[in-house]
Amino acid sequence: MFESVLVANRGEIARRVFRTCRELGIRTVAIYTALDADAPHVRDADEAVEVSSYLDADAVVSAAAEAGAEAVHPGYGFLSERAEFARAVAKAGLTWVGPTPEVIEQMGRKDAAREIAVAAGVPVVPRGEDSPYPLLVKAAAGGGGKGMRIVRSPEELDEARAAAAREALSAFGDETLLIEKYVERGRHIEVQVFGDTHGNVIHLFERDCSVQRRHQKVIEEAPAPTLTAAQRDLVLTSAVALAKQVGYTGAGTVEFLLDDATGEAYFLEMNTRLQVEHPVTEEITGVDLVALQLRVAAGESLGITQDDVRVDGHAIEVRVYAEDAFEGFLPQAGRTSIVRWPSGARVEHALESEQVVSTAYDPMLAKIIVHGADREEARAAMVKALDTTAVLGLTTNTGFLRVLAASDAFRDAEIDTAWLDRNEVPAPDADVPRTLVAWISAMISAVSDTTTPFRADGWRLAGSPAPTIVDLDRSVTVDRPSGRVASDGASHLVRQISAADHVLVAVVDGVRHWAAVNVQPGLAEIVHQGQRFDLSPPDRVAGAAAHHSDGAVEAKMPGTVIDVRVQVGDQVEEGQVLGVLEAMKMEVSLKAPFAGTVTVVGASRGSQVPLGAELFVVEAESA
Repeated sequence: MFESVLVANRGEIARRVFRTCRELGIRTVAIYTALDADAPHVRDADEAVEVSSYLDADAVVSAAAEAGAEAVHPGYGFLSERAEFARAVAKAGLTWVGPTPEVIEQMGRKDAAREIAVAAGVPVVPRGEDSPYPLLVKAAAGGGGKGMRIVRSPEELDEARAAAAREALSAFGDETLLIEKYVERGRHIEVQVFGDTHGNVIHLFERDCSVQRRHQKVIEEAPAPTLTAAQRDLVLTSAVALAKQVGYTGAGTVEFLLDDATGEAYFLEMNTRLQVEHPVTEEITGVDLVALQLRVAAGESLGITQDDVRVDGHAIEVRVYAEDAFEGFLPQAGRTSIVRWPSGARVEHALESEQVVSTAYDPMLAKIIVHGADREEARAAMVKALDTTAVLGLTTNTGFLRVLAASDAFRDAEIDTAWLDRNEVPAPDADVPRTLVAWISAMISAVSDTTTPFRADGWRLAGSPAPTIVDLDRSVTVDRPSGRVASDGASHLVRQISAADHVLVAVVDGVRHWAAVNVQPGLAEIVHQGQRFDLSPPDRVAGAAAHHSDGAVEAKMPGTVIDVRVQVGDQVEEGQVLGVLEAMKMEVSLKAPFAGTVTVVGASRGSQVPLGAELFVVEAESA
């Protein structure tokens, strides 16, 4: 076994690999950029080396040599599927923890992987010429949904091919396309495979990753809840056959699309690395996949046979992202104030209180994984875990995940790969969170009237205290003796159970609630059932400027202004694009709220702007 390993990655996956290395007695080496100098993964490692970029292959290899590492683990993302990086590692006399560069190249292209699958007897999606419409045009290189277009009629085909080719060339430097049958409603099933240099190949059963948004996974689970015995046998045996055909070593994932209409399963692609969702496989099999990767890379045999691998119970994983799921999934950035991860769940994260989150890197902050005796037990455990997860100071998708995990559609395993693109997940209501914030503000106000966004309403020499009026995003009246909290005609009965270290547990109208609350001068923020609510009084936010005008166009995400199309004095129409903001490869058009005159242009092309920055102001014609 190796004495030292460098992880060519950051965040939660670097910390995950370090954990297994420590258990095996292996010295760990981290890399970091200037932006990550004090990141948790840097502090976790035995040694850390600064690099200019996580994508600078030469710098990473030099860092490994400088630190005396014997092997390089790529994690996922960044350089993990770059064959040239794997070659550079080997050329430097280091061991690459992964399949050979030749296999990475072969399986990294959808067209080449398809031919290998055919040779292995693995079912593939019918080609376009053999299928009726709709068809799917997709890039042969890369992934992540880029270079993909759905075509529903012959008239759309040429334009779709041209658009997909342009996008593929821009993203991957390769405009080669595949045209295949499009499955309207299908399930994403993937099989974890492992091979060693001694000719052994096994599977560790399958995962269901059907809960996706625009081809990006949201919730994963194992085993797949909807497979028949015949379907399971087909994907498992096909995955092993494919891995044997290509001479696969290390950890790999073979992905299939299960057509709901026909029940047929088709090979999609192979990922030649560890997957984000690998923990659910570990939870149901008890196998440490990172340890297995290191053993295979060191030249050892797998040490287990197919008969040794058994499924125990059910596991579910969710991905926590820095994004506002109920505002178009816009990327978010900023500094966390308070972070609380759930107990009773496996949490892989690199996010702490008072940590800055940037749009410079992937927005995934953490993974929460639970295990149960069966799927429903695991689902209930996930809802509970998300109920006690809180990130304050920064908006995440945790509330969205909680609503989704608690939904009937997920409970009944009805969600296919396009379900989230067809259906809207309802946003949580602020009524109960507002009640809880008002209650804790009133409790604090009984001690000091200088630390909360409230105003006391009178004082009595004898008898019960007068009600407290708490100024949040709207006024709320709290009567402490009776436990009544009223706002906008609605009244709730509150009974406090406990309040400590920014965590409030209370019963509202007979229902127990857990919440993380941060109440400061001019600030009232809460996370309830995973969802963050900023209930601060709009005119009393610390350091805030005066109210923005009704014609203000603000940055709905932190990012870079990549286009400014107007000047002060320009006449604009309602909906006219004033500029374009970009973050995490997502572009957002900034549009005029109504017809009028541009009176403020608050940003220039190339400028970095924070969330909520006033970028334009339009004065209405009537004004």
